[in-house]
Amino acid sequence: MKNILLIGNGAREHVLAETIVQSLHHPKLFSYMKTNNPGIASLSEKIQLGSYADLDAIQAFAKVSEVSLAVIGPEDPLNNGVVDCLIKSGIPCVGPQKSLARLETSKSFTRSLLQKYHVPGNISFKTFSSTEGIEAFLDDLEGIVLKPDGLTGGKGVLVQGDHFQSRKEALKACREILEIHPTVTIEEKLEGEEFSLQCLCDGKTVVATPPVQDHKRRFVDDQGPNTGGMGSYSCENHLLPFLTEKDIAAGLSITQAVADALYRETGLYYKGVMYGGFMITRSGVKLLEYNARFGDPEAMNILPLLKTDFLDLCTAIVEGTLDSLPIEFEKKATVCKYIVPKAYGLPADSPEAQSTSSRIEIGDVGAARLYYSSVDQKADGLYMTSSRAIGVVGIASRIEEAETVAEKAVAAITGPVDHRPDIGTWPLLEKRIRHIEEIKGKSG
Repeated sequence: MKNILLIGNGAREHVLAETIVQSLHHPKLFSYMKTNNPGIASLSEKIQLGSYADLDAIQAFAKVSEVSLAVIGPEDPLNNGVVDCLIKSGIPCVGPQKSLARLETSKSFTRSLLQKYHVPGNISFKTFSSTEGIEAFLDDLEGIVLKPDGLTGGKGVLVQGDHFQSRKEALKACREILEIHPTVTIEEKLEGEEFSLQCLCDGKTVVATPPVQDHKRRFVDDQGPNTGGMGSYSCENHLLPFLTEKDIAAGLSITQAVADALYRETGLYYKGVMYGGFMITRSGVKLLEYNARFGDPEAMNILPLLKTDFLDLCTAIVEGTLDSLPIEFEKKATVCKYIVPKAYGLPADSPEAQSTSSRIEIGDVGAARLYYSSVDQKADGLYMTSSRAIGVVGIASRIEEAETVAEKAVAAITGPVDHRPDIGTWPLLEKRIRHIEEIKGKSG
């Protein structure tokens, strides 16, 4: 029996907690959270609340809990160096050390790494620490994407056409970014369809999990502001309707090359999840960015399908033996829809603002799985906060059935809540297919 430390308090960590305790090794779970997640707490032997920057508190909790392995969910503790701290205490971690977590925390580091080691999938970019030269580079680009260096909670990327229109506005945005962040990376804007490829990595071997497509936009038909993610889906054939095996192989090949480049650059093996955000474009598969952990919501699509024992997987990652472990996922489709307060993603003075502190009732959700994100368990029930509340996941043999399971469950959750009913539906999937056909037609 093992004692496992889980760090994190979101829906991603709720599904991680569930996957850990389902292991045939019968582990005991000890969870360190920034705020109390009742779903994680119910699966844990003991919890501790505290800051992800308080490495001494995390280390002390790990020591008193006699943990033999740590699994790190979110990016903040990775950026704070929690893995380096725990490794010094003799506790192996599923999660990269701070210098390797730059893959996520520094957009300029990642782009420069790809450039230095001639990794395919890179795009035109330049990183600036001052406004000098920015205007000239902007003039060279057809479309513009701005990425601040550092953590932005998945919402820091600014895209021309969505967040600003003109080059003049782009220059103004760069100035504002540089007031807060050390650098800004300016990239060419790509046209295509995005997919998430969450890969498991022991520093040498990289293994892809089934691809997922996330939906950042707040409202139906990809309208409204970007969010942390309103939901996601995966397909029973472990592709997506617009993806080919060749596309997956390209994403995996890029990630393998990045893992090799990281070792050559730092002398350290990356142990954890390398989650690549890729785009299929008219000139092939391109890298948008990497995350140094599972996605939220994408973890909820993938982990419930895992047939391989998760602790065996974790052991292989930390021991560098991933190449000798058969890794298998069920051939099922998944649809995740996030329940959010009606005010989520809207201005603070929105008429719906009071919904963020409202109580919600959960009725009969059938076969769906619920993963708590930002909710507060009080004596008289479950309350929402200002962020995403519950990830609702349908799993079935076909995507239409998985979508029906998720949508029926969403209807059983009452209160001032909202969600995106179109996620996982054929009209939206067909829109993606047509988009790729149009792009490939242009390249032909």
